[in-house]
Order: sequence, then C-alpha cells, then structure tokens
Amino acid sequence: MHKNSWTPLLVIGIIVFLTGTASAQIQWEMAKAGDVHNILPERERADVFNEILEWRLDNILPAIMRREGIDMWLVINFEYDEDPVYMSLVRQPMFAARRLAILLFHDDPQEGFKKLTANWHGSSTCGLMYTNIFTDRSMGANHQFTVVADYIKQHAPEKVGINTADHWDYHDDFSLGTGLSAFHKVKLERALDPMYVKRLVSAEKVCIGWLETRSPRELSLYRHICGIAHDIIAEFFSNKVITPDVTTTDDAVWWIRQRITDLGLDTWFQPSIRIQRSPRDEAEYGEEDRVIRRGDIIHSDVGIRYLGLCTDMQHNAYVLRIGETEPPSGIQELYSRGNRVQEILLGEYQKGRTGNEILRLTLEKARAEGLKPRIYTHPIGVHGHASGTMVGMVDKQDGMPGTGDHPLYSNTVYSIELSTTYEIPEWDEKSVTLGFEEEAAFTAEGMDWVDGYPRIFYLIK
Repeated sequence: MHKNSWTPLLVIGIIVFLTGTASAQIQWEMAKAGDVHNILPERERADVFNEILEWRLDNILPAIMRREGIDMWLVINFEYDEDPVYMSLVRQPMFAARRLAILLFHDDPQEGFKKLTANWHGSSTCGLMYTNIFTDRSMGANHQFTVVADYIKQHAPEKVGINTADHWDYHDDFSLGTGLSAFHKVKLERALDPMYVKRLVSAEKVCIGWLETRSPRELSLYRHICGIAHDIIAEFFSNKVITPDVTTTDDAVWWIRQRITDLGLDTWFQPSIRIQRSPRDEAEYGEEDRVIRRGDIIHSDVGIRYLGLCTDMQHNAYVLRIGETEPPSGIQELYSRGNRVQEILLGEYQKGRTGNEILRLTLEKARAEGLKPRIYTHPIGVHGHASGTMVGMVDKQDGMPGTGDHPLYSNTVYSIELSTTYEIPEWDEKSVTLGFEEEAAFTAEGMDWVDGYPRIFYLIK
C-alpha cells in the first residue's frame, strides 16, 4: 500500500467516480439564463483552478499511471514551446514554462506518489505542490538532465513514460500525447545510463487519460460553463443583436467575439454564423448575400474557454417571416430529426466501447429509422479538440484508426457534433443539412447533456 493512499471514504468515492455505468433519461432542458452574470474575477478563477489541479494530481494522475502500467512520467519542454499537457499540470497564474522545464511524477512503491520538478527556477514556476530536485542553478541547463538521470538511477523505475508515440501507421491521432521534442529526447537519452534508456516507453495513454478525465468538481463546474455559453447564444440569437434585412453574418460574428472578450473569457476559435435559405430567397438575394433575412435558418458555431475548460456548441435559429409565429413544418421536421440523431448517439455511449463501435451502432440505428446522419463527435476539456474517444470525422464515416479505437472511460466530456439532412417541402424539396453540437458527459449515471440542448429553433422576430 502506498503511504499516501486515499482514506477509505475517499477510495469508495473514487471507485464509484471511475467505474460506474448506468443508463439515464436524457435531460434536454437548459438552465435558465443567469450564469453569464456569475463569472469570477481573475484572482478567484486562479484559486478554483489551483484547487482542482491539486486534487487531480493527487487522485486522478496516480490512477491513470497505474492503469497504464507507468512507474514514472516525465514532461520536458522549453519556454514558449510547451508540451500540450504542460500548462494543465502547473498552477495559475502561469503563462508559459520557464527556460527548460521538467516535471517528474513517480509512483514510488516505498515512498508513495511523488510530484517533482527539475525546473530552472524550481517549484515557483509550477506550484508548491512540486518538490524541487534541481537545486544548483549554477550548473546550467544540461545539469537538469543529469539530476533527472541521477534520480532515475537511484530509484530504478521499471517503466519511464515520455510523451512520444509507439505507432507510426496513421496520421489523425492523439497529437496532444506526443509533445516531447526530438531535441529533448536526445538530451535525455544521452544523460541516462543505457539500461534506463531501454526502459523509456510511450506515455501517450497517460497524456490521454490525464487530459480526458474530469474530476467531480470539474463535472459540476462544466454545467455552469455551458450555461454561460448558452446565455451568450441566447443573446445573439435575438433581436438584441439581429435585425432582419440589416444585420450581416459578419456583424453577428464580431458581436459574439467582442461579447466573449468583454466578459473576460477566451474563445478558442473564431465564431461563425452561416445562413441557409429557400430557393426563392436565394434567387432574390443571390448566393453571396450575407444579410440575415426573414425566412433564413441561421447556424452558429461558438466555443469559449473558462476555468481551464472549453465549450464547443452549434445551435440554430429561424428568422420569422411577417405573420409567422413558428417555422414551417418541414423546417421543424429537419430540427426534430437532428434531435433524434443526438438521442440515438447518446444512447450508444457505453463504457468500454470504442469510438468506432459507437459510430457504427449509431449510424445503423439512425439509418434504419430513415434518417440521414453524419457523425463527427470529439472529446472536449482542457483543449477544444481534446484527447479521448473520437466518434467519426466529417470525411470518415466508416471509422478511423487510433482515436476511433480508444475505449470510452467514465468521467469524460464530449462535443456531440453531427448533422442530418432532409428535403424541406416548403423549400421546393431542397436538401438541407443542419449541424448540431453540444457538450455531454459520460459518468456513473450514463451519458447526458451537461446543460441540456434546445428541442426547437431559437426564434428571431
């Protein structure tokens, strides 16, 4: 038993947290507006981030390393050329690695789980939860590798994980788990005794597990973060922002971008607004017209980053014509079909299934119901396009190696991204493809929306 083993009560909680699976009724209802008014100031955000980080390092990381059979994990990078996992492992406020930065995590059978650093400036550049083993800066950066090599020699771990891949057969894979540069790999190997060079193994799956697994507090906060994003969407999908026949898609996009900035939040990609309209209106206004007009379907794609977590959402609005109180029935049917594909996809998330299995089962069931889906769902968390179980890509509806073969684990979050196609009778049977995207979490209770999803279009008067 490790000296820092969890208390019995905490162990019970973590076992439930990590292993349970169950089916749940999908919760479609979104929280009422108001999250946007409860955004924390910078200092309090840092406090929350750091509390979560310390819990994750003490509870999630050891479990991931043991699951993957890694005794020691090294994260090595330069300032301004950070490994994709590095900033998720250090306290805030921190804007970059400092000089040559090295983190070392050791699951020591005698001394327990240890969080170490060989950073040039010591623990001050990563967090006081780390113990500094590089104490003589006068020896220079090369000595940092010597210190790490000496520690490895002293403790003789069986497997030392480094952030490189152990496969070379496919391209679309876990780029977030291969951040060790060739330069640093060579420097490390030159510092190590040959017997320990042979013990270097890929820590790609440790990177994936660390990045994809959410703590209980993060899962709770994700509801609030998604609520903020929903509040923003409700704002711009209204007459507050959009005046039919006046507002352009560019006007709306830059309003969204500015609103996110004014709230003190980050966006991890440029927002987008896309118009779909009837053949009659296309003939009248031209295909290049970007003015939002009555009778248009408006599709948005927006993602924010807050408290170290990302959102990625595609919602849809309809601009009412004069005298209309709801969209034509064919347009409503298109939306309902998208909701049904979402429902089918959420139901196929079962622990241990791969992304490719979830994709195949979803497409089979949806097509059997006469739907025309396309699935391209990705994990989300620290990064927008994150590490974890990938369910299809736009151009890969037959499955994909690598990310598609990754099994589904509990306490992970996904952007349920897909589209469906339908011929709208009121639009002369025009074939319209509509995109949908929203965050859902897979936990002990099953798969469910983090904060619901609309069952109808937003309506703009």
